[in-house]
Amino acid sequence: MQRNNLLITAGCLSILAALLHIACIFGGPDWYRFFGAGEQMAQMAADGDTYPTIATLVIASILSVWGLYAFSGAGLIVKLPLLKTCLVLITAVYLIRGVAGLILPFLTTSPAIHQNSMAFWMVSSIVCCVYGAYYLFGTKRLWQSESANRQKEH
Repeated sequence: MQRNNLLITAGCLSILAALLHIACIFGGPDWYRFFGAGEQMAQMAADGDTYPTIATLVIASILSVWGLYAFSGAGLIVKLPLLKTCLVLITAVYLIRGVAGLILPFLTTSPAIHQNSMAFWMVSSIVCCVYGAYYLFGTKRLWQSESANRQKEH
């Protein structure tokens, strides 16, 4: 199998995002604020509430699994169950979040959306779009290489 650098990069980006989430737990309220988790999350962390830690660990865990799926698609680790399906779903989540975050703040007055700054929405959404693009093109390359391998076998 040819090395899929796009999926390797995608996996590294997801693992980096997971590590940054974990860093927020140790960095405390200021880190939650800096990374745009919102004032409510930062205040809960300051008050010693366990919710921010649990929520952040869940997100970090999901991002870690997504990184593992990218590494699996790249052939760096064993083939994980439902590999193609999961890569497509991961791609969709990143791209939908990215595009929605670029549009939603302009279309709604919802306090849930506007608790975060416009800078947060723009930066995090562009990051999600970039991550999603790596997953998209890496997954496309995986399918193309598998299709080429099947054709060689016949």
